[in-house]
Amino acid sequence: MLAVKWYNPIRKNAKGDKGMQTIIGFAKKNVVMLIAFFCAVITSFIVPVDNEYINYFDFKTLSCLFCVLAVVCALRNINFFYMLAGKLVSKFKTLRSAILALVYITFIGSMLIANDMALLTFLPLGYIVLKTTGKEKYMAFTFIMQNISANLGGMLTPFGNPQNLYLYSRFSIPDLEFISIMATPFAVSVFLITVCCLFIKPEPITQPDEPIFIPKGRATILLLLFALAIAIVFRGIPYVVGLVVIPSALFFMDKKALRDVDYPLLLTFVFFFIFAGNMARIEPVREMISALLAKNTLLFSVISCQFISNVPSAVLLSNFTTDYPSLLIGVNIGGVGTLIASLASLITFREYTKEQSGRTASYILKFSALNFSFLFILTTLELLIR
Repeated sequence: MLAVKWYNPIRKNAKGDKGMQTIIGFAKKNVVMLIAFFCAVITSFIVPVDNEYINYFDFKTLSCLFCVLAVVCALRNINFFYMLAGKLVSKFKTLRSAILALVYITFIGSMLIANDMALLTFLPLGYIVLKTTGKEKYMAFTFIMQNISANLGGMLTPFGNPQNLYLYSRFSIPDLEFISIMATPFAVSVFLITVCCLFIKPEPITQPDEPIFIPKGRATILLLLFALAIAIVFRGIPYVVGLVVIPSALFFMDKKALRDVDYPLLLTFVFFFIFAGNMARIEPVREMISALLAKNTLLFSVISCQFISNVPSAVLLSNFTTDYPSLLIGVNIGGVGTLIASLASLITFREYTKEQSGRTASYILKFSALNFSFLFILTTLELLIR
């Protein structure tokens, strides 16, 4: 008897739908990277690939970013930051103080582990705190304030925001000068964030105290690797050393950390290096952008962030100006505003909609109101000062 294998179009369509959903999910998660890719491809037709392309890439920035992200992933995998944040938050007994703690933890975390990693680490903690205390109605506000804190808190250090690391390396900005440039907007941001959180009522809350244990030996080694990554960022050690030592150590200690590195972010830089390099070689474009930056570098960089995000704005505009103080401030405070002004904002939006899918419109309204308020105040202040 012949065995007959029935054709099942439903099963085939199901597999196709699943594959399509995977592609759509990837595209939604990596919108900026895909935009950067298409920009690179399109401009490559205008400026054909040649020997100049190799000069587009800032290998030190890419190396430093990879090293920092890899070690932070490893520390996240042992719940180091979660444990640290949990201990701090457990000390506060009112809703206002708990939200302030969550926001400050994200703010400080962005200075140490970059804004996107701070959000991926501390947004879940915010969700757990509000969920377990029955205060979920404050979820949107807390997430938005954590997002603003991540974008603005990271401005003070070269490794706090990806665009900082790039500009710090591109213009060889001295450490003390970098901090002095960002000191005023940083201080104003701390004040504004604190004032916003003080509007929350000091309602009493109780939180379950669940101890989190981490392997002390592994944590010690990872913290040493983190110190090495930071030393590389501050030009204390050649970046080639980090590229050898850190991946080698993590290969034996935590291969998952190497897999979890935000490679789409690294590729976003690569594609925008190509795009920015090509744009700088197109004479009409060069003349137009140079003229706009000459009028007001800070204002134009802030506006640019609202449409193409802060990282690509930094990469693109750095090719047309030497006024790095204004550009540095512009692409940092420009990270607040629209949802696409910063990669971190897209991360927050994605995390919020996973937990509160039916309240998207309300979230966007609150997000826009708070973010544009911060953007207006910070931009106006900087324009008056400068």
